[in-house]
Amino acid sequence: MTTIKPDLQSEIGRIPPELHSHFIEFLGSCIYGGLWVGEDSEIPNYHGLRKDAVDALKALEPPVIRWPGGCYADTYHWRDGIGPREKRPVTYNENFGTYEADSNQFGTHEFMELCRLVGARPWLNINLMSGTVAEMRDWMEYCNRKEGTTLSAERAQNGSKEPFRVELWGVGNEMWAGGGTSTPESYANEYRKYASAFPSFVSLDPADTDRPVMKRIASGPDGNKPLERVKWTKQFFQALGQFRQPPIDAMDLHFYNWNLDHGMHPETEFDEPEWDAVIHGCLELEEIIQEQAALIQEGLDQFPPQEGPEIFRGPRKTCDLVVGEWGNWHGGAFQNRPALYQQCTMRDAITTALTLDIFHRNCRLVRMACVAQTVNVLNSLILTEKDVCILTPNYDVFQMYKVHRNATALELKLEQADDKLYAFASRKDSQVYLNLVNTDMTREKEAVLELPGARCLSGSILASDDPHACNTADAPNRIRAKAAALPAQNGSRFQFTLPAASVHTYTFELSES
Repeated sequence: MTTIKPDLQSEIGRIPPELHSHFIEFLGSCIYGGLWVGEDSEIPNYHGLRKDAVDALKALEPPVIRWPGGCYADTYHWRDGIGPREKRPVTYNENFGTYEADSNQFGTHEFMELCRLVGARPWLNINLMSGTVAEMRDWMEYCNRKEGTTLSAERAQNGSKEPFRVELWGVGNEMWAGGGTSTPESYANEYRKYASAFPSFVSLDPADTDRPVMKRIASGPDGNKPLERVKWTKQFFQALGQFRQPPIDAMDLHFYNWNLDHGMHPETEFDEPEWDAVIHGCLELEEIIQEQAALIQEGLDQFPPQEGPEIFRGPRKTCDLVVGEWGNWHGGAFQNRPALYQQCTMRDAITTALTLDIFHRNCRLVRMACVAQTVNVLNSLILTEKDVCILTPNYDVFQMYKVHRNATALELKLEQADDKLYAFASRKDSQVYLNLVNTDMTREKEAVLELPGARCLSGSILASDDPHACNTADAPNRIRAKAAALPAQNGSRFQFTLPAASVHTYTFELSES
């Protein structure tokens, strides 16, 4: 039996809410049908945004949403998506097998409205591959300029007098593949131009302090390639360190938990070895985060000292690690229609829980992470079928784990640890939040928590009587989080019985003494 001992005196760090962020893209039915139905649709909507999906996201309180891609950003021209919708051009979307006409009905203003409705900060990814520096600057001016310029006047004419104040900007996407098949050196050369061209929104009016602070997020490596990802990060920072360095605020790592070894059969069909392979696959991300965070710091430390008068020297460079795309990618999704549509079982819920806990434990190393993708694509939280909105088990995991936002991650000591039982704990004031994940597909587990001077206030459990089950239009609530029975308490020891393939969260209150 695993015994879990949180160390209340050994704190890892504050858990940024941004680790629970999201990613949406013009891919399959993520946008059209998933989030956008149009104002004339019979499906209830907020100015064209489907109401059920928006309401579900609002309840989840996503800290950040990243858009328009992904690979789609590499060919997206932002002007195609502004102005009267009936006058917008129809383009063609070849992104990851979508192969459909794109009406551009969902553009910058519609995205900003989505973020406003659900309370998320926007992250825009610029088109570095087929766009230009001028196009990027114009988009930034259009979004953020407060003063009366031609671009800010155009934004007002299109429905938003107030600036959008977009602070997060991705400089390209997956530059090692669809973003241009670049080398680290060639991307670094392009990054220099784009990062240096960011407009400033500083005001000479000392009373005008409400100005966006723009963050430059560089395209990081392919996290799924162990040799390439190390070389990419090393060589990128070596190239960036030559002569004068451009500003850099973060690097965007992508990692997918590929499930391709078992062919293209449906994602709801698997045996226990296949289950275990997917569960184990998501755990690699922890090592990758630690590796990449160390490489970023190593790269920054190798930057040469700045020459010249001190007044012209910038501050010491820092660069956060973010994970812009993560989630399960099952082989069957390649043949699903719409493109990359993927059902989610408890297998996906468990890897979602384990991944979020990886971010929580490494909150000093990774600052933001976006699940891929929010709606109808891969590791979705929401699926839509015509007028039906389905919340996957992944949605429940995000909802259960909200308690950890802005809490302090705690060190845990596990004794007689079971290799299929995972735990994480955080603290906020007098409350301790505990996650327990039983990754065993068929067998329940026992666990004991030692937490002196505490009482258990509440618990939640996400489980299913069949690990292959999923939520569908006919049975949208087959797998839902429920209140869990409180653990048996004997002094400072709390005993848990955890059903097979289950995710749990518990809240404890510490005594004041």
